[in-house]
Amino acid sequence: MKQQELIRIVDLNVSVNGINVLNNLNLTIKTGEIHAIMGPNGSGKSTLSKVIAGHPNYQITKGSIFFKGKDITWMDPETRAHEGIFLAFQYPIEIPGVSNTDFLRLAYNSKRKANNLPEMDPLAFFETLSDKLNTINMDSKFLGRNVNEGFSGGEKKKNEILQMSILDPCLSILDETDSGLDIDALRVIASGINKLFHQEQSIILITHYQRLLDYIEPTFVHIMHEGRIKQTGNANLAVELEAKGYDILNSV
Repeated sequence: MKQQELIRIVDLNVSVNGINVLNNLNLTIKTGEIHAIMGPNGSGKSTLSKVIAGHPNYQITKGSIFFKGKDITWMDPETRAHEGIFLAFQYPIEIPGVSNTDFLRLAYNSKRKANNLPEMDPLAFFETLSDKLNTINMDSKFLGRNVNEGFSGGEKKKNEILQMSILDPCLSILDETDSGLDIDALRVIASGINKLFHQEQSIILITHYQRLLDYIEPTFVHIMHEGRIKQTGNANLAVELEAKGYDILNSV
């Protein structure tokens, strides 16, 4: 399948409480690509993820974001989600009183309704959900529990991947999905991501560590610093970063 441009970010400048966080950032991602974004704390990685998703607390002062050829710079988060943008949080929140099954079905049917598709009844949805559980090796007992309530760190991250699998987004932004995971949980979650990924999608992986990229091979690796992308390379760049640290930016 021929690759198509999925998202293009042009000269993006973003401030929070009057402080510039992103500075003239440019990034283009095509379908079938996995882009890993690395960088020290405070470099703007998580800010970028939230701005793409449409978080209202971040003010775009300059630049544009195009998604599937459409200018989404000022589009609200719900519409972006319906268009096919998904953000997995670094610290997934708990939602007491809302079961996983109800949450997932409402989110799924909301997206279908926005795209003029018929809603799926609970029984048919449960069958779809069961298939996804098997793909990511997740126990069905989690479906009856409230969203993330009492979940371990690994269970919360796995639940985020379950949400991603159900919504089948065009662009998945995974913000430090590997944070707080032991090696076994990391392998399971990475395996689930690899199984779900297909060539009509793209993924942005935000991570501090090379270890996630041992299991999910990136098409490109970007190093962010001071609110902009300072260096881009293939998977070997992450290996070099692991070995030498951010001193490699001094040569750029």
